[in-house]
Amino acid sequence: MDQRIADLLRLLELEQLEVNLFRGESRDIGSPQVFGGQVLGQALSAASATVEGRIVHSLHAYFLRRGDCNAPIVYQVDRSLDGHSFSNRRVVAIQHGAPIFNMAASFQIVEQGFDHQIQMPQVPRPETLLDSSRPPPELLERLPQRVRRFLEQPRPFEFRIVRPLDDLHPGAGHLSREVWFRAVSRLPDEEKLHRSLLAYVSDYFLLDTATLPHGGASLSGTLVMASIDHAMWFHRPLRVDDWLLYAVESPSASGARGFARAGVFGLDGRLVASTAQEGLVRTKKGS
Repeated sequence: MDQRIADLLRLLELEQLEVNLFRGESRDIGSPQVFGGQVLGQALSAASATVEGRIVHSLHAYFLRRGDCNAPIVYQVDRSLDGHSFSNRRVVAIQHGAPIFNMAASFQIVEQGFDHQIQMPQVPRPETLLDSSRPPPELLERLPQRVRRFLEQPRPFEFRIVRPLDDLHPGAGHLSREVWFRAVSRLPDEEKLHRSLLAYVSDYFLLDTATLPHGGASLSGTLVMASIDHAMWFHRPLRVDDWLLYAVESPSASGARGFARAGVFGLDGRLVASTAQEGLVRTKKGS
């Protein structure tokens, strides 16, 4: 197994301290604070560890404080409901004695019912596109140091952007984008693991899309960006080690907040998940 994905699996493998109490390590991936996807994935792992015979179908989370990359995070799980078909869990992530994140997640037994979905966007297949996991060297060297540090980090996922943009050139951008992604090596056949990994990777590209119409602000170093909330719905079985299409759009930005939503599709066109996020998008003072 590739070392990058092996390290991510270790990150999602929490230490159980007590009943309903777990601890996870932190990683510095080049961002100013703990990566939001890490906290999402670990919180979902903690909640899933308290549920038997059911799989997560939705989660709703709020990021409260910046996480410290140099300290572990403790996850406290409240078993709110174990009903006939559904279970509900509330998770609070604690660091340095204060909550930094909270989440509610719902789990369901496997059932059959009505089935319909929207169509996947018509885009080129991933094998026809270039690897976009890192910007080209000529672009990297022109970026601010803190942005470059984030983009240069090795990642456990491969990305292929359908419509690459040079974010350093201002001008009217797009309201949407599509990105193919998959884990860099094969993974175990465990649905709850793949859903936790999807929660992790879903924090890439989502809020950034709200800056596209404003011509390159996300990589210019002039913005302060931070996730406020994050929601996910898991519709169908999925594998993150197979190609998935992240079709993201930003319907609105206002009040120093950007909003984005997305569908996640398999190569066969199945809609496997949906996500939505609102975050702080504020120009630095003096910029």
